[in-house]
Amino acid sequence: MEVFKVVVGSEAVGERLDRYLAGQLKEMSRSRIQALINDGKVFVNNKGVKSNYKLREQDRIEVNVPKPEQLEVKAQAIKLDILFEDEDIIVVNKPQGMVVHPAAGNYEGTLVNALLHHCKDLSGINGVLRPGIVHRIDKDTSGILVAAKNDFAHRRLARQLKEHTVKRIYYALVHGVVQEPAGIIEAPIGRDPKDRKRMAVIYTGKEAITKYWVIETFRNYSFLKLQLKTGRTHQIRVHMSYLGHPVVGDPKYGPTKSHFNLEGQALHAATLGFNHPRSGEYMEFNAPLPDTIQLILHKLRKELHI
Repeated sequence: MEVFKVVVGSEAVGERLDRYLAGQLKEMSRSRIQALINDGKVFVNNKGVKSNYKLREQDRIEVNVPKPEQLEVKAQAIKLDILFEDEDIIVVNKPQGMVVHPAAGNYEGTLVNALLHHCKDLSGINGVLRPGIVHRIDKDTSGILVAAKNDFAHRRLARQLKEHTVKRIYYALVHGVVQEPAGIIEAPIGRDPKDRKRMAVIYTGKEAITKYWVIETFRNYSFLKLQLKTGRTHQIRVHMSYLGHPVVGDPKYGPTKSHFNLEGQALHAATLGFNHPRSGEYMEFNAPLPDTIQLILHKLRKELHI
């Protein structure tokens, strides 16, 4: 059990407990902190409290973080497209259709299963089902991910993600002709109150910012370059649907059918840039568009000249 203790100063008076701890424990997500509070692992003045507890000056906070459980996810010999690897991190190009980490109904064939076979060690901060996973991309989105081999690297990378200093460039084919050549979408994202399995733009959501540039337009589609300034769940898919230009092949936020017969959305995480967690050196990695998207673009370009 790892124990974190802090005494609240005057600058944090009135702040929510979970929000305050998210600022103190930068390697942990706010949802993880809320789970610890709900599990009775967090005490204020030796008493259990709720996430929305408002802090007072000189409050004594104690956070008890359980050690990662014994890993039960099995290693599997699954081929990885490795872009870079050293003793701290591994950068991979994930194919479309691969789940990042095990979850209910999906305990095999994931990126984590493959990493466990390839790497001797992975960070344990995110628990037994997500070892090494600092960030993720959706199952049906292809592209670049970095995983941490130790807790030191994990904390350093998590801090960069929290501070929005990681460079993340995506490419997407969307429905309709986007009129503005470039733009910034600033629209908060949270759970859809009508469907908890979906995300939506709602005023009570978390800050979400996406920049985009139109690369090509076709008769009924646009090919975009997008940059994430924040990293909310399904952010690009939700933002583009909000603009009326859902990502092609997106079964959750777009039309139910696409004449391209895609198994998932035409969305690719093409560039990932960050400072190496140990050396501080800036590193940037690029992955070409997968063949599925390139073939669609080729088809659309041909149709323009018919």
